[in-house]
Amino acid sequence: MTASNTTRAYGWAARAFHWIVAALILAAIGLGLYANSLPQGGEAELQAVFAAFSIHKTVGMAVLFLATLRILWTLRQIRPRPLHPRRRLETLLAETVHWALWIGMIVMPLSGWLLHSAAPGGFSRILWPLGQRLPFVPEDAHLAESFARFHETGWWVLAGLIALHVAGALKHALIDRDDTLARMAGNPDRLSEPPEHVMSPRVQHVLAALGALVIWGATATLPAQRAEVAAQAATATAPTLPASAVAPAESTGAPLWQVQQGTLGITVQQSGNPVAGQFGQWQARIAYDPESRTGQVAVDIDVASLTLGSVSSNATGPDFLNAPAHPTAQFEAEILPPAAEGQPHIARGTLTIAGKSIPAELPFALTLAGNSATAKGEMQVDRRDFGIGAGYADESTVGFAVAIGFELSASRQP
Repeated sequence: MTASNTTRAYGWAARAFHWIVAALILAAIGLGLYANSLPQGGEAELQAVFAAFSIHKTVGMAVLFLATLRILWTLRQIRPRPLHPRRRLETLLAETVHWALWIGMIVMPLSGWLLHSAAPGGFSRILWPLGQRLPFVPEDAHLAESFARFHETGWWVLAGLIALHVAGALKHALIDRDDTLARMAGNPDRLSEPPEHVMSPRVQHVLAALGALVIWGATATLPAQRAEVAAQAATATAPTLPASAVAPAESTGAPLWQVQQGTLGITVQQSGNPVAGQFGQWQARIAYDPESRTGQVAVDIDVASLTLGSVSSNATGPDFLNAPAHPTAQFEAEILPPAAEGQPHIARGTLTIAGKSIPAELPFALTLAGNSATAKGEMQVDRRDFGIGAGYADESTVGFAVAIGFELSASRQP
């Protein structure tokens, strides 16, 4: 048997690529399903999830590089001729599935690597000495979520293509009883020469490639459309926090300021790596007097709206923020003037998370320009003060310190 293909069968190089990549793809799918099925309650359980996803990602990288080599090899080789060239539709469908599988071998592990690169912080490292992140891919939670939606949908598509491929092979073996399987697994010297093509091979390849691109194009488009519809529905049905819950006392007569745009997020240490997340729903009401440089602020935060990499559901679950039992976190504080010129303001008050309140101070920089203002600040808290992550007694999995930061712009109300 030669390394190169013939019109009768595949050579040993194509066979090796086929079976090795097939085994790795099945292993990656199995590892991904296994990792997602693991409980995420205690520290040991979460470490098991990290380990399973690390192996899953590493196998995926192996698929990406071997599949790339396989496709480059295949493009240089002739293809064995169809055994039933007059079955034009069946032949074209089989070719389309082949092309879709080749594309899937590339885009699925690549989308996983893009997700790994864009996810803030580090979640389950790839087990290799090369870099963890792709260049020019920013750490962005929303971008990571887009890659995650594609990756989650794409594996269903890839699994369906594999099922069609296997079903076709079984049909040839059990119903047609022809030499299709023997071309990839049998002795090529025993195979007869197949008939001549009926459809032009070039036309067949072009049509099949276009069909495969349509399959993966729809895979990339549909999850984004569903996410947009879900986001619109969530916005339309999201409960509005009561104004009294976020309104500071106005007895001082300080002017009110309306937040125009801003972000509110946290940064935690996960297995020694920083992981950043953001709250999608929060409301603030601010009273501030530019002359006395004092005021009040009250913020209500929808805990369930937190996105924190691949562990968002765990972070808002009962072991940590416990959003079902404590859906809202609050910060109410007096705004104090800077201690000296060039020093930050201090918002001193009470921070309530998971039903527990502690005194807190938030230093922030404030810039005023007429009736507009921008502010940015960050404070450090210890999760243990709120009884968060009580089952994680050390910092090997989840650090004790949590950074809470914000950045916003606001306008003075008339």
